[in-house]
Amino acid sequence: MEIAQRIVDEAIRRGFDEAVAVVTASRRVMVKIANSEPTVLQQWTPIIVELYLTKDKRMFVGSYEPKSVEELLNGMDRISTMTLKVAESQLYAPLPEPTPIRYIGGLADNRILKAMDEVEKISEHIIEVAHRERIDSVAGMLQLSYMRIALVSSKGVQLSEDKTALQGYIRAFAEPDGSGQWCFTSTKYDIDGLEEMASIAARYAVDSRKREDIEPGTYDIVFSPMVFGNLLDYIIDMASAFSVIMGLSIFMKNRIGDRVASEKLTVYDEPRNRELPNASSFDYESLETFDKPIIEDGILRTILHNTKTAKIMNTKSTANAGWIRPSPWNIVVRSGDAKLDEIVSDVKRGLLITNNWYTRLQSYVEGLFSTIARDAVFYIENGRIVKPVNKIRVADSFPNILNNIEHVGRDAYNVQWWEISTPSKIPYVLVRNVKVSKHVI
Repeated sequence: MEIAQRIVDEAIRRGFDEAVAVVTASRRVMVKIANSEPTVLQQWTPIIVELYLTKDKRMFVGSYEPKSVEELLNGMDRISTMTLKVAESQLYAPLPEPTPIRYIGGLADNRILKAMDEVEKISEHIIEVAHRERIDSVAGMLQLSYMRIALVSSKGVQLSEDKTALQGYIRAFAEPDGSGQWCFTSTKYDIDGLEEMASIAARYAVDSRKREDIEPGTYDIVFSPMVFGNLLDYIIDMASAFSVIMGLSIFMKNRIGDRVASEKLTVYDEPRNRELPNASSFDYESLETFDKPIIEDGILRTILHNTKTAKIMNTKSTANAGWIRPSPWNIVVRSGDAKLDEIVSDVKRGLLITNNWYTRLQSYVEGLFSTIARDAVFYIENGRIVKPVNKIRVADSFPNILNNIEHVGRDAYNVQWWEISTPSKIPYVLVRNVKVSKHVI
């Protein structure tokens, strides 16, 4: 807090109109797994300073990992020489006045701090759980984190919060061609969640051996939480007002209250969900966060705002700042009432896709995208999983995916890895009539 306050004081002394400093001191421990062994152990203790400065409606934003406060102040001096060379920002809005903050509490788990000293032992246990299935090897990663975040602004705001996070993924391999992957994330030390991650990955690896080709066409697809989480990462990012303003959103032509999805789908932004690692009591403009529906029963309910986008669109901030871009905190899909086997039983001709990568957009406004299914993919016929199949490419549009949702699963899973940047809680989802093509390596 002292560092952040000094930075803000020095910024105002140098003639800036407004200043916000967010200082994050963290400790992270990561173990990488290869060939069913922990191979690399890495530790970091960075101090990251994020800085927001304004002068005559000109905005300056930066992120630093300085060796000293003096080094940062020297950088601030260089910024001050550029103020007259920068145009006024069309996004500029004054910082909001301070308001009381109700802290969430319980976001730091001492068990994660203790587990940091035992991360190799924990990884060995995860490997052992995966090998309870008849697999050949596993690879993956386990990371434990502790963060202390301090926010100070020239409006007199002083806020701080401690958090912990656990994140991991396991990819299992079973000869000759089987593979499966699963991930897990939490603010708590949850060994059950890690064991389930290993078990699901291994089971999918075993079940996906001896794959066959299928014909391109239109299929009903059961998307796993990993896959639907990846697609929602893109879709909910389009619910950011910044995306709408910049012409990078399928919601550009929509108004609040429009139907944009199947009535089966409800998606929340939940910054106050203690279970998911992006939980936060306040945003970067020091506003108190709150949970909110983005899509509710298929209806668009919220576009995510900071004070800048809210000013442009004549509304109020949703406490999702980002000084430039408002973003979701944690994405949560409301569970349905169907088990996975019940969802599968309602598919006459379709696929179960458990993992994906290389999601690419051909048109942001129309939501045209493609993504490559990886690891375990299964062909479903007359309500039964018949066989594993080779890699395929899904090539469709986000509006079609949203509107063709038929079932939302009962059981939701905490997911986050490099293809799902926002921590999410997602069930299995059945989408009708999805276009599929062959993936050519």
